[in-house]
Amino acid sequence: MNISYNWLKKYIAADLSAEAMATILTDIGLEVESFEKIETVRGGLQGVVVGEVLSCEKHPDSDHLHVTTVDVGAPEPLRIVCGAPNCRKGLKVLCATVGAVLYPEGGDEAFKIKRSKIRGVESLGMLCAEDELGIGASHDGIMELPADAPVGMPAKEYLHIEDDYLIGVGLTPNRVDAASHIGVARDLAAYLRAKGDAEARVLWPDVSAFAVDDHALEIGVTVENAEAAPRYTGVTITGCKIGPSPDWMQNALRAAGIHPKNNLVDITNYVLFELGQPLHAFDARKIEGRRIVVKTCAEGTPFVTLDGVERKLSDRDLMICSAERPMCIGGVFGGLASGVGDDTTDIFLESAYFNPVWVRKTAKRHGLNTDSSWRFERGVDPRLQVYALKRAALLFKELAGGRISSDIVEVSAGEPADFVFDFSPARSNALIGKELSEQTYRTILDALDVKILGEREREGVWRVAVPPYRVDVQREADLVEEVLRIYGYNNVEIPVQVRSTLSYAAKPDRNRLMNLAADYLTAGGFTEIMSNSLTKESYYEGLTSYPAARCVRILNPLSADLNVMRQTLLFNTMEAVQLNANRRNGNLRLYEFGNCYFYDEAARDAEKPLSAYSEQYRLAIAVTGAAVPQSWNAKPQASSFFTLRAVAEKLLRRFGLDIYALKCEPLQSDLFGDGISLSAGNGRELLQMGVVAPRIRRAFDLKQEVYYLEMNFDALVKSTRKHRIAFEELSKFPEVKRDLALLVDRQVTFAQLRAIALATERKLLKSVSLFDVYEGDKLPEGKKSYALSFVLEDKSQTLTDKAIERVMNNLQAQFERQAGAVVR
Repeated sequence: MNISYNWLKKYIAADLSAEAMATILTDIGLEVESFEKIETVRGGLQGVVVGEVLSCEKHPDSDHLHVTTVDVGAPEPLRIVCGAPNCRKGLKVLCATVGAVLYPEGGDEAFKIKRSKIRGVESLGMLCAEDELGIGASHDGIMELPADAPVGMPAKEYLHIEDDYLIGVGLTPNRVDAASHIGVARDLAAYLRAKGDAEARVLWPDVSAFAVDDHALEIGVTVENAEAAPRYTGVTITGCKIGPSPDWMQNALRAAGIHPKNNLVDITNYVLFELGQPLHAFDARKIEGRRIVVKTCAEGTPFVTLDGVERKLSDRDLMICSAERPMCIGGVFGGLASGVGDDTTDIFLESAYFNPVWVRKTAKRHGLNTDSSWRFERGVDPRLQVYALKRAALLFKELAGGRISSDIVEVSAGEPADFVFDFSPARSNALIGKELSEQTYRTILDALDVKILGEREREGVWRVAVPPYRVDVQREADLVEEVLRIYGYNNVEIPVQVRSTLSYAAKPDRNRLMNLAADYLTAGGFTEIMSNSLTKESYYEGLTSYPAARCVRILNPLSADLNVMRQTLLFNTMEAVQLNANRRNGNLRLYEFGNCYFYDEAARDAEKPLSAYSEQYRLAIAVTGAAVPQSWNAKPQASSFFTLRAVAEKLLRRFGLDIYALKCEPLQSDLFGDGISLSAGNGRELLQMGVVAPRIRRAFDLKQEVYYLEMNFDALVKSTRKHRIAFEELSKFPEVKRDLALLVDRQVTFAQLRAIALATERKLLKSVSLFDVYEGDKLPEGKKSYALSFVLEDKSQTLTDKAIERVMNNLQAQFERQAGAVVR
């Protein structure tokens, strides 16, 4: 939120510089995110002064130019050539002297006033129009000043132009009480009073002059939905004259980021940013039946909002209606047919407290986010409505010439109560970590408008009442935070002695393993993506592996595209692939960590309804496009299943898993065309990988193959816990490699042959690998050929031919006996 330093100074009785204010605000939790000096008029009109035209003669070489002499308070008058039709002797003007830089209205480039000759006559300045000075839009002629304007006075001083400082405050969602200049002033005053400045206080605008002028326009109010509108007030003002707001109001609104429109609209915006209370002005002539009805409308009722969009109302949208039709979405957005227009003279001014939940749901339902809804959603001060109404009504009288033509109408469920609870200074000291005196607590609580109700109810405990504008302070812990905020976080010293307790940490640490995996993949050229856990339910319609019935649904979804929690990371990955492929970036290596969520109605326990919900932490890896890009020394090579398989193997080996000890099965899933599933020894599925099914690719309009792996990372962590990665010294003796070609039945797998080999020779056999498979026509029916490579090593001596031959003979004999193999 933008805070104007000049505006803020009106509400606090303290002499603080802009820099001091910014420092204090950050110290008390209203973090200042930006701080900049701004000029109400660009350049500050430096070099522009009030002048008087002493003479005005026709230019000797032009029909429309004049040669003038202008008194600007200097020892000698200036000769200035001017082309304005209203230039004449005796006129008081604003004169830009040589060296002044002007910033015209409309964004034209700045220009500097120089000594020049215009058709042979020297000119030492410029008599300025409003738009040339950047203070208005008029270009009808030079700006005429009153006859009593003092000659030589700087234009900045004459026009009361002040430089300002814009303080950008980053409000957290719980601090809606500080979403106004009065709210920020209230926090500043609390800080100063807690620091000993007894005179520091908030200067609220005086509304004592509020009085009803007549009863010419009475409009009744009926609230049919008191739950959604606990407090509704209004008043009528007649005889308003629409026009521009005064400069001081326009400057204030611009500093707050609001573009001024006219006095009637600007007043409501001004009070909003002054007090934090949203107001809404209706054209009274458009209120049929002279009655306001606060209610809900039938489901599907059409309503055109101020932006010209027709919206279908829900029966849970609170509407401000006339006797015949809806006029405004309560607390969110006005209607096109009932707002203030150029011909508006009589208005009904609304000031209300709306239920934050109702406003938030309506705003989300229609995709609307306004200054009013932002405040109502978080909870405005429920006691401020009548005061804000009086403040605005007096401004309408002052700036628009209106008359207050009715009593204030108020429909309320009663005066909002304070938040009352127990507060213990002793417990507060324990939480803060420092002993604060009882007097310090009393001073700070008083500065925060917190009342101590009588004496202590029991020893060491106070009964306190927090005003309802602090919607986030309803418990003792909340009030402790407020005390510490005003006392100052920086005033709590770091203790010399730090006390700690031992805590259990699961091993292996999942976060550590996740970081190791991420480092490995990133080093291998993969890019990490992060996507939303919310996704479309339509992705899961028709799937059997992840049926839509198992989706965890959102009760109040932001949109139809974000209405369920994801069951798999695949669709997030495909969205990322689609986004990149559509931008000619089709060679991708991606990975993502994230939770997946599941609902199982059969697992629901009547006593534990949350038992039906579960989640898994997963890792997704995808490759697509070229695995090896084209180069002068390499041919392009497309990604394949084996590109992904190599990554999976290396990753599993990195965490000490024996990939041959994992159970591998063909994958039956409607997410994959062809794929495999790997399971750990306990039967828990570890990962699935394969090529994404054509049906899925078509849904994302992708022509290129996508190879995808999804791993149950929690299962990997549990599997890693059972394996230790051991390191040993490299052998000093050489290893020996021998190959063997075997003819085996087609149902025999390499894993079986590897297990036979490792069981036969436990001491010297270091590794077994498969380097060729042949299933050609020249082989007997039902047979295939495996070419195996064996690495032998003795860590105590160099292997001899006799020892090698003995090992290979034993291996051959066991292959023949256990697998029916024949050496080729």
